[in-house]
Amino acid sequence: MIRQTVVPASMQHIVERFHYAPAVRIGPWIYCAGQVGRDANMRVIEGLEAQIVQAFENVRTVLSEAGAGFEHVYAMTTYHVDIHSQLEPFILIKDRYLLRQNPPPTWTGLGVTALSFPGQLVEIQVNAYLPA
Repeated sequence: MIRQTVVPASMQHIVERFHYAPAVRIGPWIYCAGQVGRDANMRVIEGLEAQIVQAFENVRTVLSEAGAGFEHVYAMTTYHVDIHSQLEPFILIKDRYLLRQNPPPTWTGLGVTALSFPGQLVEIQVNAYLPA
């Protein structure tokens, strides 16, 4: 199988600046790097709920570039600064994106002390399967 790097146009600067791919696709398997609540100009979005929504929208952008959608996600890992205060709003927002899936994806949520940039509160990493 051929390994394909998945880079949406709005994330090309990530590859150039930080030297990693937003996703890699190998055959039907898509492994997405963690996405955070920042805009295309690398500005961290203000407010927990707005950051969570933006992180999911960034996941959507990466999946779409790979030809997939949330319905193809089979596993999700999330990282939370102060997980206990985030869990309830995160679940409500997560369900807007993933609730209709049957069966639902796996989910592992981890509490962390910090993410890569100041002000970031949540990071979402997914794996997807896109049959040929």
